[in-house]
Amino acid sequence: MIDVLYAPGLHPNKPRTYRHVARKCYLQTAQKKNKSRKEIRKSVGSQLRFVKRNLNSINRLLDAYPHIPLNPKEYKYLLVGNTLYCQQKQMYDAKTHSIEDRIVSIHQPHVRPIVRGKSQAKVEFGAKIHVSVIDGISFLDELSWDAFNEGSHMMDYVENYRKRFGCYPKELLADQIYCTRSNRAALKEKGIKLLAKPLGRPSAVQVHVRPGERNPIEGKFGQAKTRYGLNRIKARLKDTSETWIACIFFVLKLVKLAGAALPCQILKVVLSFSARGLSDRIRQNVDHTKNKVLPILEILQPNPFKLKIITRVFQQTLCSIILIVYQLNI
Repeated sequence: MIDVLYAPGLHPNKPRTYRHVARKCYLQTAQKKNKSRKEIRKSVGSQLRFVKRNLNSINRLLDAYPHIPLNPKEYKYLLVGNTLYCQQKQMYDAKTHSIEDRIVSIHQPHVRPIVRGKSQAKVEFGAKIHVSVIDGISFLDELSWDAFNEGSHMMDYVENYRKRFGCYPKELLADQIYCTRSNRAALKEKGIKLLAKPLGRPSAVQVHVRPGERNPIEGKFGQAKTRYGLNRIKARLKDTSETWIACIFFVLKLVKLAGAALPCQILKVVLSFSARGLSDRIRQNVDHTKNKVLPILEILQPNPFKLKIITRVFQQTLCSIILIVYQLNI
């Protein structure tokens, strides 16, 4: 950025950046296999002084211009760099490793570190979402780039259900983090049954909730990640990333509705068949296929109920095939 702002007609001398010296000092510490706290702190302090020098040089170069000669993208990087330097300097002076709204990416300053405690990755980066599954259809209730406790927002999700459907749910199946005493009391007040492990001794528990009952919501996350790339959001801007995530769950709804609508439509068409309609179609086409249709009419002529029996058997057989295919999710 110093190279972009420097103009020989406005500035007498170009400021020194010491970028090669800073890179060399960084590699001396980063490439060590074993680093002590003292060495890490010394290296961090050295890099902060290099950054401070460059920021002061940028401010002096900007003072010579009547207006800021940077495009929106470059100006954004300048603001993010100043904020990042202030955060790192504050943690360096206080000898801490955490700060509120910490920036971990210059290109994506809205991303925050979220501590999960998993074995593979203790800290994750990205958006945190809350999803509700109602009759197999997933709803995106909350999307935030900051870490939040889902249990404290449970009643907000219940109110979202009432806004969508006009009533409160009869039953609610939730994870253990939602089953706090305050949430239990609020659900009981609204007449909602919580399907979770009751409070008290295990011997007093009458209704046990199997762990597999939460498989639908876990399956939705797995389907979104493996099939539609929920864990591979490649957008850099905040709004674009949020739109990408929302579109994935919109597609999940369409897939579920399409899977339920096709068997219903086929079933509706099959049930629309009747003995009278089938007989009329045969008589309408008798002139074109006289040799093929007349034997059928002759067979059905002695007993008019045979046509109804054949139609009912055809309906029952086709309905059974549709139900089997729908259960197998084909």
